[in-house]
Amino acid sequence: MSAAQTRTAILIALAGFISLSCGDAIVKSMAGAWPGSAVSALRYAFGALGLLAYVAVRHGGGGFVLPRAGLQFGRGLAVSVATLCFFMGVMAMPLADATAIQFTSPILTALLAPFVLGEKTPRAVWLALVLAFSGVLVVLRPNVVELGIVALYPVGAAFGMSWLMMLNRKTAGDAPVAVMQFLLAAIAAPILIAAAWALHSFGGPPFRISAPDAVIVAKCAAVAVFATLGHALIFTAVGRATAQVVAPMTYVQLLVAAGLGWAWFGNAPDAATFGGAALIILGGLWLWRAQKAPAVAETPD
Repeated sequence: MSAAQTRTAILIALAGFISLSCGDAIVKSMAGAWPGSAVSALRYAFGALGLLAYVAVRHGGGGFVLPRAGLQFGRGLAVSVATLCFFMGVMAMPLADATAIQFTSPILTALLAPFVLGEKTPRAVWLALVLAFSGVLVVLRPNVVELGIVALYPVGAAFGMSWLMMLNRKTAGDAPVAVMQFLLAAIAAPILIAAAWALHSFGGPPFRISAPDAVIVAKCAAVAVFATLGHALIFTAVGRATAQVVAPMTYVQLLVAAGLGWAWFGNAPDAATFGGAALIILGGLWLWRAQKAPAVAETPD
């Protein structure tokens, strides 16, 4: 691969991760206007409809398959948990903090893979885990004091994403990528709609859903577009370069999240955010260097 091709792949990946952070910032802009549970449900409803149209045009009737239904349902459930927790976390705490904690998901995947996938856990995982969760504790400490248990939402998102990554490995090759993305959204959308209804009915005032105005609907559609575009760009980048080249670019998402949080919401990153994020990134890079073919980190967007 030429240096020019590598640079192109890196730029495409950077654009993808920036797109994901822009979607997260839009989610945060709806804090107090609409519950995170409702935003996640509408975002995936839009995503499912958009992917439905794409699969119909690209693959025709042959694209609508359901290979290994149990595993596909597991993927939808995992991304539902991740998205619901992440969106509520983003709305409750600084964008950079929630994003930093989310980056523990690849390390959790490496830790859980022996039990779920029968893969061997490299020794590097244990050091990476210590570094990453030390970083999580540093990031969480001021937030837990201020917000209480709500600050743990991004931890739940990280666990959800780790399960999604493992189930993605189990189902790799079952169908074209676009079809797999459609199945994910089509299964997640009704789960998230049901969760939003349950929280609206039994979760108290913070989860009460009012009729959204046009701005809220447009923002949810924009989140779906940014997320779909981001994942498409990252997939394109991995097709042009190796995962080893693309994977470290994921940490640009944290820098963009910090910048957007500061510029848009006035959440200037403090020492706890910088210190904790540095430990999480160090753990992730340590794990990345120790693996021969690391996967690119996924997000719940």
